[in-house]
Amino acid sequence: MKTVLYIIWAVFVLAAAGACIQSVRKTKSQERRIDSWPKAQAIVTGSREGWTSGVGNTSRNRRYWPTYQFTGPQGVLYAGESEVSAVERPAPGSVLEVAYNPENPGESFEVAHPSKLVLGCLIPFFAVFAIASFWFIGIFPVG
Repeated sequence: MKTVLYIIWAVFVLAAAGACIQSVRKTKSQERRIDSWPKAQAIVTGSREGWTSGVGNTSRNRRYWPTYQFTGPQGVLYAGESEVSAVERPAPGSVLEVAYNPENPGESFEVAHPSKLVLGCLIPFFAVFAIASFWFIGIFPVG
């Protein structure tokens, strides 16, 4: 019975590690692109609203993702939506800094790196959870 629990534990740890590694790679790739792409001032045109997931026995919270427009090369107007959510609805007409792909200006990101804090908290949480669950399996009475 303990062997099955250890196998389930190992699969969970591998899946959590894989998810963390994929998330870190995606974040680093996006940050490299943001740092190397040209920047532009974008005007907030509105926002898309949604809810946080409420995972982990937390209450669901309303979040807002700004939509924006900016002028790219040759004076062409482009639109985008930020991946960075906010607690308060962004005011239309306010300014955001965005980085855009010079080869495809329709691809743009808000210049912000909020994911570092989230990843910095998630990785230690998964490590402590893995150690605690391994210890619990060891003391779990199998009868």
